[in-house]
Amino acid sequence: MTSAFANIAFTGNVKAVQARMGSREAYGGHEREQVEEPVLGPPEIAFIEARDSFYQGTVSETGWPYVQHRGGPAGFLKVLDARTIGYADFSGNRQYISAGNLVGDDRVCLFLMDYPHQARLKILGRAQVVDEDSDPELLERLDNPHYRARVERGIVIHIEGYDWNCPKYITPRYTKDEIAQRIKEARSAEDSQARAQPEEPVGNGELALTITGVRQMTPRIRAYELRAEDWSKLPPVEAGAHLEVPVRLADGSVVARQYSLAMVPERHDVYEIAVLCERDGRGGSRAIHETWQIGTQLRVTPPINHFPLHADSRPAVLIAGGIGITPIKAMAQALRRRNVPLELHYTGRSISDMAYHDQLAHEFTNGYFTYYSRAQERQHLDVAEVMWRASGDAVFYVCGPVALIESVRAAANQLGIAPERVQHESFY
Repeated sequence: MTSAFANIAFTGNVKAVQARMGSREAYGGHEREQVEEPVLGPPEIAFIEARDSFYQGTVSETGWPYVQHRGGPAGFLKVLDARTIGYADFSGNRQYISAGNLVGDDRVCLFLMDYPHQARLKILGRAQVVDEDSDPELLERLDNPHYRARVERGIVIHIEGYDWNCPKYITPRYTKDEIAQRIKEARSAEDSQARAQPEEPVGNGELALTITGVRQMTPRIRAYELRAEDWSKLPPVEAGAHLEVPVRLADGSVVARQYSLAMVPERHDVYEIAVLCERDGRGGSRAIHETWQIGTQLRVTPPINHFPLHADSRPAVLIAGGIGITPIKAMAQALRRRNVPLELHYTGRSISDMAYHDQLAHEFTNGYFTYYSRAQERQHLDVAEVMWRASGDAVFYVCGPVALIESVRAAANQLGIAPERVQHESFY
């Protein structure tokens, strides 16, 4: 979410409802960021240019909103530059409701959907109407020569904010062409598999796992679901456990990498790990992102736990930095099921970089705090303040960069907190 979008969308009434429903803290950080120009990046540009339809909202003279569906060949909504998009408005049912609304109010809201991949992008902007008389060259840029219809006008939208929505509750839908293509690809894959030797599993552990799900959680983090080959029950795990997985690097060698399990600990049918792609790392995470797909088979050793929760009812303070949220998420869910008081503090570069944020904000309406470091007006996590305010018998768990862990340990030492009450795990 851009800070510009939050400043437009989060009105006083919206903030009041957020406060009443417990999500104000999660979203309030955007307003503390310096408002930056909403510049489209490569993911947004590619997403916009691949759409063959979108929904457009305008505002009438009476104040009523009006939503219209716009469709055309894929790419008919064009990116003119990093802050401007536009489309050719073809002759339609001639009601001209949207066109008439724009005469009195140039504000628009676009809702772009990718149903097969369960993704959606919201865009707020101001629309400018162009025609052959006012700007023939721009109108020509918006036209699609392969679409046989008459262009009546062009709509140019100057973007003032945009936001990627959570994929939850988007039902996958496919066009006839997409279904035909998937059938063709499936038949081709079946033919290839019939001719080819089955791919050997990676690793030599006693536990056979298959990747059955892949989710893009942030631009650099993917979650992978792993199940038994026959979908039977898996060895049970507790919060804080990790799985050592084999990874085949580009040179053909196989290395081992450890990732914390992020699913609800009570689940026995699936393991879930989240992998941050580190382009400048040792190559393991990059190889996972490039080679792991649904159907990839692994042979691993059963999960182990060097980061267990305390078994009694003392309150817990959970602190996560970046991808360190993976074991902390599972811990928070396990503690809540035990009715153990907890606080969860999660810091990242920005909300768009923070895996599981939407889920955690929904599940933990109280005691969930987020912090951001990328904006100029940073919302800094003061670990000493957090630990000072905690209950005198609280147990602290921290996972993330070494600098975060060291700051927690230093604060604990300064506050006289016993070392055994501070547990940590690092992926860095």
